[in-house]
Amino acid sequence: MQAIDVSVIISTYNQPKWLENVLWSYNYQTYKNFEVVIADDGSTETTKIMIDNMSKLVNFPIKHIWHADKGFRKTTILNKATLASVGAYLVFTDGDCIARNDFLQSHINKREVGYCLSGGYFKLPLTISKLITKTDIETQDCFKIDWLKHHGLKKTFKSNKLTSRGFKEYFLNTFTTTKATFDGMNVSGWKANIIEVNGFDERMEYGGEDREIGERLVNLGIKFKQIRYSAICLHLYHERDYVKPEMIEKNKKIRAITKQQKVKQTPFGIKKL
Repeated sequence: MQAIDVSVIISTYNQPKWLENVLWSYNYQTYKNFEVVIADDGSTETTKIMIDNMSKLVNFPIKHIWHADKGFRKTTILNKATLASVGAYLVFTDGDCIARNDFLQSHINKREVGYCLSGGYFKLPLTISKLITKTDIETQDCFKIDWLKHHGLKKTFKSNKLTSRGFKEYFLNTFTTTKATFDGMNVSGWKANIIEVNGFDERMEYGGEDREIGERLVNLGIKFKQIRYSAICLHLYHERDYVKPEMIEKNKKIRAITKQQKVKQTPFGIKKL
């Protein structure tokens, strides 16, 4: 039996319908040698039941890593999921991001020692998010501009994320003004590097909590490569009623210290130093 090469770590919290469609999207990946590790920040039993059911239907192994709901503790559950993963290469994404069928292959094709890959996402309004079915994912219709326009999406420059191939894809990845960062919706890197910086800082709450680990990776010497026009996922709409200004301010202070002191390892990560 071939050893699993890639672990896809998907964060979630009480969005079972969105997560179900996300899991279906991994069933149709062209790249097959992976597992999914769900980092569940305290969802109710409804999510567990859905995951148990999906585990019997999809063609890849699923691990459900859960802890009790004690407020926003995404970084803590991501560390637990990282430890539970077996792949040498990790892809981090969210439970509201439907992956195009070449999503994992794009990460694999472009991975490189000493680098993390920074992908993109295409935001959908609530109306279209609700319309997407398993069939639309299987046929990949939901990634097609004509299908999206038919259901009310207005075409903008960001539509290039869904239509770029070949030279256009290379050109836009190379010359985009968007900085390549550790964005938890679509980012990948070597597990050894994630462990070396001691994973996510568990003091971090919502607002840049994933960027901070990326800044420590940069301090370690890891470079970030832009693949926002290659590794594509659709971001399903949801409210963020858990966001509080004090969370964002707290995170800004932690990130400022990480940058100023060139911190490589957090003492508040996988191991408490």
